[in-house]
Amino acid sequence: MAKHSTSAQAKVGEGGLGSFSAFYSHIAGQRAPRASSRNLSRGPIWWPQLLPAILLVIYGTVVIYSASLTIPEASFPRHLMGVAMGAVGGFLIWRYDYRALANMSKVLLVVDCVLMLLPSVPGLSHNALGMTGWIKIPIIGMTFQPSEIAKLVTIYLMASLGAEYNGKIESLADYAKLCGMLLVPFVLIMTQPDLGTGLIILVTGAAIIICSGAKRLWVIITISFIVVGAALIVTTSMTEGMPHLLKQYQLNRLIVFMDPSVDPTGDGYNLQQAKIAVGSGGLIGKGFGNATQAASGFLPEAHTDFVFALLAEEFGFLGSVVLLGLFGVLIFTTVALAQRIEAPFGKLVLVGVATMWSFQLLQNVGMCIGIMPITGIPLPFVSFGSSSMLAQMTAVGMVQSVWNHRPKAG
Repeated sequence: MAKHSTSAQAKVGEGGLGSFSAFYSHIAGQRAPRASSRNLSRGPIWWPQLLPAILLVIYGTVVIYSASLTIPEASFPRHLMGVAMGAVGGFLIWRYDYRALANMSKVLLVVDCVLMLLPSVPGLSHNALGMTGWIKIPIIGMTFQPSEIAKLVTIYLMASLGAEYNGKIESLADYAKLCGMLLVPFVLIMTQPDLGTGLIILVTGAAIIICSGAKRLWVIITISFIVVGAALIVTTSMTEGMPHLLKQYQLNRLIVFMDPSVDPTGDGYNLQQAKIAVGSGGLIGKGFGNATQAASGFLPEAHTDFVFALLAEEFGFLGSVVLLGLFGVLIFTTVALAQRIEAPFGKLVLVGVATMWSFQLLQNVGMCIGIMPITGIPLPFVSFGSSSMLAQMTAVGMVQSVWNHRPKAG
């Protein structure tokens, strides 16, 4: 079926918010915003989104400095280097006209695949915590996780493909093509294996496809297939003589998520210690540098995967509320910007970035308090790691680029 022109405006779907095309129209704001003297931002910077991002980086820097006092692996100079790299990445993307990528889906797909396959290149591959998704850059000896950047490339890729339909995917074949394109980076990342990043890519891409105008029935059927498929994978992985697609440690994480008391000193240990750290923080926390669970070595990976537990222990419930509040403003203003932007490609880029932040926040905080299974998903802007910091601050630049290169009123 012929695709719609990328410059055309989307037509509102039938049945109000009862269809996904109408949902796209609602969240993305198909109508041009009216000129108003009360505009929150008129210049090249979308301050309502940039300010909470800066505050989150500062908050994360304070947390990592505190962690570095008792955790040797939490190198504060390395964290600052990651922030500097992220600032440069965000600035460059902000200056770059993102619209040039709207018709470069083939190039984006190739770049995405290259990034995913880099850790398999002899001489570059580096193993970290049992995962082969890292590379070690020659000469300088610095390690880097290409999949962090691949997440952003995937957002551009799926947005460029979805924007071709202007809010309404008419053909099931087109919907299947979008889903198939999303499976390419997902399958590649799962070969490392990196379930956490794979889930981020899958959820982010799915949100972009939905907001591209996928029909509700198609989405419901797809979700049903995913649920049934996941159940079969778990069942076969637990059955002798059947194919074990899940690694044993992944299966163990699911088991202790369902019942942490099954192995409290083994696979359930991390979850138990994280919940103890969060609960011991109380209302106002134990104070800066007083995260005894992390300092005593009881809480593993306190500066990376379980950094929220460390934060909650030191700054308590109030500190956690501040963190969640900043994320709320960051995500809300990103979606609000999508309502102001007319270009379908820009809208979908913003949807992808907002979804990525939302899912990472939900997963990281959720696994620390026991409402989500444990995966290696970092907390954006807070977890220690130069690759993650570079990706998250570059994502801020992606949002700013959409605002900076919006059509200016005459």
